[in-house]
Amino acid sequence: MATTMLTTVERLDKPSAYYLGRNKKRKFDRDRDERESKDRREEEAADPLKDATTLYVGNLSFYTTEEQIHELFAKCGEIKRLVMGLDRYQKTPCGFCFVEYYTHQDALDCMKYIGGTKLDERIIRTDLDPGFQEGRQYGRGKSGGQVRDEYRDEYDPGRGGFGRAVEMERIKEEEEYGRGR
Repeated sequence: MATTMLTTVERLDKPSAYYLGRNKKRKFDRDRDERESKDRREEEAADPLKDATTLYVGNLSFYTTEEQIHELFAKCGEIKRLVMGLDRYQKTPCGFCFVEYYTHQDALDCMKYIGGTKLDERIIRTDLDPGFQEGRQYGRGKSGGQVRDEYRDEYDPGRGGFGRAVEMERIKEEEEYGRGR
């Protein structure tokens, strides 16, 4: 007789919302969906984050160094590799990184103990990641940085001031209407 156990605590090693959303099929793929439904069920059964050793770390200050990250994250286990997220065009840090551990348990411990703590006066986010691949170290925004930074309308000195799209809009308005009129 199998019994199911209900808990009130969320699993720490569940896939992130980003990871789940990027694999969704679009409406125009309905015909292909029927053909691939069997393959998809097999993929879902094999959870890619089950043994993940890589963490995505977000909401970092643009001024946080690799040494600071290494010092903090090494408290949960030995780090295999650390990859800083870079602005695609300027090649400067843009507020995220990937930390790869040797074991899955070290990555889970890091999520449990370090996720939600402050580094450079910013609360950092950690998520399991299926693994770093070359090219993912660059921001995906139009200006080369992170998408969420482009439309930020509050001033944040740790993330480079105002969002880039908002800053460009302000500059355009100043040119159109003149300064201080």
